[in-house]
Amino acid sequence: MTGWTEYMLALAIFVASHVLPRFGGLRDRLIGAVGRRAYFSAYGLLSLALLVWVIVAAGRAPHVELWPQAPWTRWVPNIAMPMAAVLVACGFGLRNPFTLGGKRDAIVDPDHPAFAAITRHPLFLALALWAGAHLVPNGDLAHVILFGCFSAMALAAIPAFDARARRSLGPQATAFFEATATLSLQPLTDRVWLRENARPLAIRTIIGLLIWVAALHLHGPLIGVSPFPFRA
Repeated sequence: MTGWTEYMLALAIFVASHVLPRFGGLRDRLIGAVGRRAYFSAYGLLSLALLVWVIVAAGRAPHVELWPQAPWTRWVPNIAMPMAAVLVACGFGLRNPFTLGGKRDAIVDPDHPAFAAITRHPLFLALALWAGAHLVPNGDLAHVILFGCFSAMALAAIPAFDARARRSLGPQATAFFEATATLSLQPLTDRVWLRENARPLAIRTIIGLLIWVAALHLHGPLIGVSPFPFRA
């Protein structure tokens, strides 16, 4: 199974894995059967494996060039990915139940929003940043479809999750949204916010950078293409 067949199959299965569990209460039944932690751990590993398959399959699809890869374009993901990795590290366990990776049992506290003051949706922003940055050097049709779809889905999810938060919080929504942001660097200049969050932010930043370094060196063996601008 090669070419467009494998690519379309991989893409269809990846999309189905994210859509089908929401139909007929399947996800809730599975969580009830195995527990929330086991379900999301298994689901996360499955999603990661399917994501790698989709990326590898895109590389195997017939090359239909929409724009050429200039040498400078490889710098775009190399500059963007450290920021995306830090967003990933900061996103898991975020004290915001209304986003991907957030604590579902978290109590929304507008007086102490933690990293949500910088962004309510770090994982969605990380996904959009990853996809958008990789779109620049990958101008063939298969990768344009892949990264374009991921970027669009990640950005579209942000207002969808915010709308759910407004419905769930009711009168408390105004305070929550005033204390948090889609993306803002202003908290990094706020002494009160830094006093509460500088240490956990520094730890997660280090973790994120370690994830980026690991991904940088595993990119070639796993994906088959070196991410370094000075290598073929």
